Amino acid sequence: MAESVHIGLMQATEIAQQSDLRQSSNGVRYTAFGENNLESADLDRIVQAVPASIAAALGKKAYYFVPLALVGKPSATAEGHGEKAEAAGSAGDEDTLIATTYTAELSDRAICHRNVRLGSIDGVFISTRLLADRFALAFEFFINVGHAFVDIVGIPQSFADVAWAQAIADVRGETSQDAWESRALSLVKDGAGDSKPRIDEKAKNEFLDAAFSDAIAIYLLSLAIDLEYAELRERDYPLLAPQALAERLRSVARLFPPNPGYEFAIRYRRRR
Repeated sequence: MAESVHIGLMQATEIAQQSDLRQSSNGVRYTAFGENNLESADLDRIVQAVPASIAAALGKKAYYFVPLALVGKPSATAEGHGEKAEAAGSAGDEDTLIATTYTAELSDRAICHRNVRLGSIDGVFISTRLLADRFALAFEFFINVGHAFVDIVGIPQSFADVAWAQAIADVRGETSQDAWESRALSLVKDGAGDSKPRIDEKAKNEFLDAAFSDAIAIYLLSLAIDLEYAELRERDYPLLAPQALAERLRSVARLFPPNPGYEFAIRYRRRR
């Protein structure tokens, strides 16, 4: 451990012990630690964008905005599966290290976030110095919020109806790689000409999970930042058609109205 301290690394559990968690007005618990280059007002604005009705489900979550979160020594259960565990951002308390300062060498080892069990709390350690700007930081946080909410609460039928109707209608594009791939797998064509596709229920559920968590994240991002949809473009799949995305976001907004001081609006042409 002495070597880790010397190079500015601490266990995630130590960071949690030394940090004073704040509770935003919406109920989200969070803190910033180390040389993270964050403006307090910007971070507060991002965290407070989460509607209170979503934040209420995150009572056992705490968000730690740190310079860099790294994979330490793999645990016995993760032996031989380091890459998969790292990609998932999931960890035990022994194998997550936090860099209190930024170095290029440590950034090469860091990942966007790590999940750590902290007693009765699930800690999410977000690497602020890997995220180039406020847009990237906010989206990383909101993606975590979206996935956590879906894991805890599930998918409202009203949203499922909207997203599945779009899939059946074969609307263009999707909101993430996971949604794109699972949607393609959910409708199985048996090669019998114009016959109706067979539904793979497992893939359908995975698609709806991904689509709903994506929609929450994009909705929250639109509340916190002046978002232009094209900024979310990825190389590996086409973005969901704007009208279809608007329908999903309106469904989310009806379920989770913005907090005071935030506004939800869809404009198809940016104001000059």
